[in-house]
Amino acid sequence: MATVNDLDEKLPKKKPEREELTTEQHIRRRTLKAFLGFGLASLVPYGVWKWITKQPRAGGLPKAFRSVLNANEQVANSYFSHANLAPTFPKERAAKNVRINGRDGLRSALDKEAWRLTVQQPGQKPLALTLEDLKTLPKQELIFEFKCIEGWSQIQHWGGVRFADFVEKYQLGQKTGSGDWYQHVGMKTPDGGYYVGIDTPSALHPQTLLAYEMNGEPLPDLHGAPLRLIIPVKYGVKNLKRIGSIWFSDERPRDFWAERGYDYHVGL
Repeated sequence: MATVNDLDEKLPKKKPEREELTTEQHIRRRTLKAFLGFGLASLVPYGVWKWITKQPRAGGLPKAFRSVLNANEQVANSYFSHANLAPTFPKERAAKNVRINGRDGLRSALDKEAWRLTVQQPGQKPLALTLEDLKTLPKQELIFEFKCIEGWSQIQHWGGVRFADFVEKYQLGQKTGSGDWYQHVGMKTPDGGYYVGIDTPSALHPQTLLAYEMNGEPLPDLHGAPLRLIIPVKYGVKNLKRIGSIWFSDERPRDFWAERGYDYHVGL
């Protein structure tokens, strides 16, 4: 008869008990696991990034990024309303030293006496308006917080005519016969060095101005004399200085910063 000792001899030999790891060994092991995990996890976004950067480009960006920006614009348009106004402030809150940002379109000399605002629309004779023509419209003042896409903001005081009053006075923006509005408004400086495209609902917002005054005085050159756009529902990049031409279209006009990879809408 087999004894207990005989049975024990047929069993696999016991492995020696594992020695307890020191604290330093635990740290090393966990650090190694973390690096391995991070390395494996980073392969996924890297692969996605490589795929995105190989996509065709649209407006200075990979098409996938531009599609995201366009989707954001559709969301913003869904809740846009002329009833939503930018907060306004008393005049004493307005900055005396208004910040200057950007000189594109202002680098060439301008004869202000010879300046005319050119307005074009399909099916209509072009207009050439003087500043005095615009001043026959009711003057509006606006003290609001101007916001730059770079992250700064400043309370500023502007005076001019409402864009909505301007288009009503000169019967602009609507298609002959149908009465439907053109979808976009284009603007550019006299030298063509800076240009923007704006959706018509934003252009017709009741606070959008064709401004010819700052702090109650005629516009300084570096702030867009003799006429500039103030549009509180957009960031500063859309607030074109020194307007030379305005036109209306169903096709998106060219936009200086959108062509350089920025959002076309840039709404607030």
